[in-house]
Amino acid sequence: MERESSRKRLYPTYKDAESGPRLVHNAGTLLSGIDDEGKKPLSRDVPVLSAIVVPCYNEGARLRVGEFDHFLDSGQRNTLVIFVDDGSRDQTLAVLEGIRRGREDRVVVLQHALNRGKAEAVRYGMNYAFHQHLPYAGFWDADLATPLSAIPSFLDLLSSRPELDMIFGARVRLLGRLVERSASRHYAGRVFATAASLVLGLPVYDTQCGAKLFRCTPQMRTVFAKPFLSRWIFDVEIIARYISVMKSPDEAARRMYEFPLQMWTDVKGSKLGARDFARAAYDLYRIRREYTW
Repeated sequence: MERESSRKRLYPTYKDAESGPRLVHNAGTLLSGIDDEGKKPLSRDVPVLSAIVVPCYNEGARLRVGEFDHFLDSGQRNTLVIFVDDGSRDQTLAVLEGIRRGREDRVVVLQHALNRGKAEAVRYGMNYAFHQHLPYAGFWDADLATPLSAIPSFLDLLSSRPELDMIFGARVRLLGRLVERSASRHYAGRVFATAASLVLGLPVYDTQCGAKLFRCTPQMRTVFAKPFLSRWIFDVEIIARYISVMKSPDEAARRMYEFPLQMWTDVKGSKLGARDFARAAYDLYRIRREYTW
């Protein structure tokens, strides 16, 4: 009985989850969480099947505008790109508005007035995507370490495998694939992945790759309903919440798929440092204590 009441506390109804911090949408209109404007699907000439959330913080100087322009103008008209400016203090918002200009039916720019961390930026964008009533939604790191050209492969796999709810990019260095990662980050990642696997009770190879796609099910809405405990390793928490919702690691595992990436490049300018790795270890401990199944 105690476990059941705890689950209700952790996973409120989606209606309850709509109240949230005051945010700025398209650099102008103030919203409280996701208001009526966010709930209305955008008018489009071409049917959109998926949404990709791109969290941004002080990315004005390194955002690869040309690659976003190419993706949006090269036939990928069935994907909505949702940028979330997480309280940047540089020219990120202006750059994002430049990408959006002329593509208002396929590009959305949301803004946190204050920096709230990647986890909350992704969560806000995902909730906006859920209100667009699309079959699939996910998130992609702004540095494009995973190129946007990989998105169609993710979509093809999720659409052809109805039993799957989640697809995670996996940075596996195999012959015939271009995965460029420094040795230090690779081995640190292997240590973290082992710890995350022990916490989750699942043999997950790569929880932290910033390329993920989800089926927009009621269960997935529940996963993103409440703010995450961790600002940086919320990817692990997504899996932990999903296991809790499904009430079984084995059932959750049957609905998840790790997709070996054809290309991934370690981009300079990462905002993670030594303290963040220590914090990640502590967050793993908190996640294991908070979620039970």
